[in-house]
Amino acid sequence: MKFAANRPFADPEKAARKLLEIAKAVESVQDGRIHIEKINAPFLYKERGSVAEYGAALKHAIDRGWLVMHESGTFVRLTQSGADHLLA
Repeated sequence: MKFAANRPFADPEKAARKLLEIAKAVESVQDGRIHIEKINAPFLYKERGSVAEYGAALKHAIDRGWLVMHESGTFVRLTQSGADHLLA
């Protein structure tokens, strides 16, 4: 008997990679900034990730230097390291 479904984004590395893919596809505004809701909405509603998975993915991407969060918390910026990680 199986009680829980496998979660595709249970691994923060995989979830962070999906966030990077979404961020790369989004058109940025000034200075390469991406509105945070332009990456969290697709992750949560289109990809069906959970709020906890989103939080872990965002923290993982920031800790690795793939995304940089603006001090206001309303923007992120995809770094060159993050773009390079998508190619690997």
